[in-house]
Amino acid sequence: MINQRSSGLQALRSACQFVLVSALFWTMACVLVFSQLPAGDGQIFLRAYVCYNAVLLVGLLIEALGSRHLHRAGYSLIRVTLLSSHNRSLGQTLYASGLLLGYLVASKDQAISRTFIAFFVPSLYVLLLLTNHHFPHLLGRLLFDGWRREKTLLVGHVAEAEALRPWLARKALLGITAMGIISDDPPTEVNHGGFPWLGTRERLAEVIREHHITQVILTSMPDDLPQHHAMIDTCEQLGARFLVVSNLQEHWGRPLSFIEDDGFRFIGMREEPLENPLNQLLKRCLDIAVSLPILLFVLPPVAVLVWLLQRLQSPGPLLYCQERAGWQNRVFGIYKFRTMHVRQPADSAKQAAGVNGCHASAGVQPTPDSDATRQATLNDPRVYGAGRWLRRFSIDELPQFWNVLKGEMSLVGPRPHLIEHNHQFARFLASYHVRTLVKPGITGLAQVRGFRGEAKSSTDIARRIASDIEYLEKWNISLECGILLRTAVQVVVPPDTAY
Repeated sequence: MINQRSSGLQALRSACQFVLVSALFWTMACVLVFSQLPAGDGQIFLRAYVCYNAVLLVGLLIEALGSRHLHRAGYSLIRVTLLSSHNRSLGQTLYASGLLLGYLVASKDQAISRTFIAFFVPSLYVLLLLTNHHFPHLLGRLLFDGWRREKTLLVGHVAEAEALRPWLARKALLGITAMGIISDDPPTEVNHGGFPWLGTRERLAEVIREHHITQVILTSMPDDLPQHHAMIDTCEQLGARFLVVSNLQEHWGRPLSFIEDDGFRFIGMREEPLENPLNQLLKRCLDIAVSLPILLFVLPPVAVLVWLLQRLQSPGPLLYCQERAGWQNRVFGIYKFRTMHVRQPADSAKQAAGVNGCHASAGVQPTPDSDATRQATLNDPRVYGAGRWLRRFSIDELPQFWNVLKGEMSLVGPRPHLIEHNHQFARFLASYHVRTLVKPGITGLAQVRGFRGEAKSSTDIARRIASDIEYLEKWNISLECGILLRTAVQVVVPPDTAY
């Protein structure tokens, strides 16, 4: 019931916005465009502006569908603040105006008035801001006041009911009103807070009748199943909805995902959007679209420059290949421009580099005074002078676009670690290997948040893994593109951890 009210309110708000945006569009078009046209040109421009209006509405629809997972959760109704309204309105404006601009460029349309665009786009943002900020409350009062209010009775311990208080305050927008609590706890002023105490559980049926209760919420999973069944029967007989607050997450000590499929219900540890084949295809297309031009046009001249720098400062192989743990912990060879001095003689280097697809020409990188598994540190003596510059601006990572094209990596994903580091890090965090459920990436959510470079403590590791798992659980194309854009900024302005 709650999610249906929330999603319905969101859909109604979007429908109202479509109507108001169209009204704004045609009002401004009439004032700024059609009133200035010579006689006889109106019919031609009318057809063009009908297309423009349709494109704008399609842009708003795409934005609404793209955020439908937030609508289902009622997220945008949690706190209708000016900032949240601004963020939503700005996104809608960018979607609508961006799609219109794309249409104009693709069709080479020159009929639209620049004056109209200059005035309409800011007006569109203001209209969307006002509707996003005020319409939820206005529509909520119109739809759910009076007889449509859900008079809600809480059943359970007072401490658990108090934890629901912020949620109840937010859902007042949907007409949910807490009438009180029935609890077996002694009714004292201290332990019953602000909820009126209406009796013990034995009075459930009587309280429902007296207060015209339409919804009963049990504040935690019941221990006494027979009593639980009796409560359900009572609510069903009296026409009251019955909800149970799931506290399984507290018992299991981790977030849960509830899945229904083909008649069975499952409890999982997380959502995995990248298990959707369409999402996988979209991500793969983006990988190819970005990596192929870089491999053809950027990598060759950069490779020549790096080779010259190596000849001057640290002669040896241009590339090096190192075994890393990838998707589902499958070992693959990752390529980089060599940034460290070469240790082995040529023969032993070839032998060491020819493992698992890492060709001998790729070379190896460790130095005499260090083990190959040691992480690079600030001012690491193993790194030659130009190598520090290559590492700081992530130029040494460019050959990994070949790994992306081969399908061993993706543009965005958890960074692949050495096999030895995988074993070490897994000892610090039990959920470490969850990150291997998606392909590793050249960049990732952890990296753009500044969690890159040397991991100096278990806290550093935990922050990285938390970001990797968050990416796995919350993937969408907007997040993917946002990480790529933030990475591009960090390539130009590297963080302090880039060394």
